[in-house]
Amino acid sequence: MAEDLKIIDSTDKKQQYESLVPQLKGLLSGEDDLIANLANVAAALKQAFNFFWVGFYLVKDNELVLGPFQGPIACTRIGFGKGVCGTSWKQQEIIIVDNVEEFPGHIACSSLSKSEIVVPVLKNGIVVAVLDIDSDELAQFDETDATYLEQIVSLLKF
Repeated sequence: MAEDLKIIDSTDKKQQYESLVPQLKGLLSGEDDLIANLANVAAALKQAFNFFWVGFYLVKDNELVLGPFQGPIACTRIGFGKGVCGTSWKQQEIIIVDNVEEFPGHIACSSLSKSEIVVPVLKNGIVVAVLDIDSDELAQFDETDATYLEQIVSLLKF
């Protein structure tokens, strides 16, 4: 079965997210395979917003391990509390970084990355993964992204 994503042409990212969220609900409903769902969410976000890098890191053996993603090759493993992803995991909160060069301990998987948002994925109050999105533009992310990306990760069944 072919899946199509209807991308609206708008400079209003709230409107873009509001169009995307119900489509993702439909895409994920009825599919139990976690990796397939992570891959489709990453692809949908990349397609809808043309972010530089979109992907998931999964908690395995007390470290974050690279999962499905869209974009250039990435760091494979990230320690607890290390970089933006590890810090989001440790603090169990969304982190928005306007300029990654100013984030203490930033892990530079790509020198082209300029700003970043990381959203922890929780199951029973424990972080099981993080959604990591990088932009090649400074200050790309804000509370609108945080709100809708949190909704999107809540659709995933771990």
